[in-house]
Amino acid sequence: MAQPKQYLQFADQRMLFGIKNFLNVVSNLPLILLGICGVVLLWRKQLVHDNLSVTPTYLTLFAAVMFTGIGSTWFHLNPSNQALFWDRLPMAVVFMAMSTALFAEYLGRYLQKILFYPLLLTGTASVIYWHITESLGRGDLRPYLLVQFLPIICIVLLMTISQSRFTRSRDIPVILLCYGLAKLTEFLDQQIFAATTVISGHTLKHLLAAVAILILLRMLWLREQIANR
Repeated sequence: MAQPKQYLQFADQRMLFGIKNFLNVVSNLPLILLGICGVVLLWRKQLVHDNLSVTPTYLTLFAAVMFTGIGSTWFHLNPSNQALFWDRLPMAVVFMAMSTALFAEYLGRYLQKILFYPLLLTGTASVIYWHITESLGRGDLRPYLLVQFLPIICIVLLMTISQSRFTRSRDIPVILLCYGLAKLTEFLDQQIFAATTVISGHTLKHLLAAVAILILLRMLWLREQIANR
């Protein structure tokens, strides 16, 4: 499954303050700030989780969110497959860290040790595989798409058959919905920009992804562990 040739042709390419693709660039700032905020709050022990010291799942997740914002900024300053690699790599880490955290919270803390590093390796390998095949002229996105969407399906199924060991689990579907809307606006990049003439679908994608991370942060800040689970 090759990457569409028009993927690098974004609807909004306006330059402002000497910055090409200005809105697509600056709309990554919320992700960078939220990633930093998550790392700081974890360091201060203000977020509720039960990560083992050898599997810093949420620390990895928020650090990867920060680097996703940085990588996406770099990519939109000069769109190319080489720059896109540094955008997708931390995103894959975010997906895998989130999957590990939720599986462990629903099915057992011990799963952190089983899933964390193998999933990180799988996510990283999917992006490296795409980059190598792209450089050979026969790009294949299938492993990366599997890393991106299969965990969402698994999490939805997981929530139907099990219960979290923490409160505020109803925030998780909202997070998934925001991500789904982000992917939809990315797909409708041209149409949204043509309709609004102000903001493109791709810029909205960045902002909706940031909303998803904000809801995740709020969930971790407010929730409590349920003792009898």
